[in-house]
Amino acid sequence: MEKFKATKDLIDAIEKDMFNFYEKGNKAAGTRVRNAMQQLKVMATDIRKEITEKKNNK
Repeated sequence: MEKFKATKDLIDAIEKDMFNFYEKGNKAAGTRVRNAMQQLKVMATDIRKEITEKKNNK
C-alpha cells in the first residue's frame, strides 16, 4: 500500500504543472509532467511486481 500512496501523492503533486502546461502553455511544466509520468510508469511496474509476488506466494 505504501507504493500506491506514493503514486497518488505524485499525481497530486503534478496537478498544478498539468494545468500550467495545458491551460497556460508553460513548456517547462510540460517537461516536469513528462518526467513525473516516467516515474509513475516505474512505480506502476513495481506495484505490479509486488502484487504478482504476493499473489503467487499464497
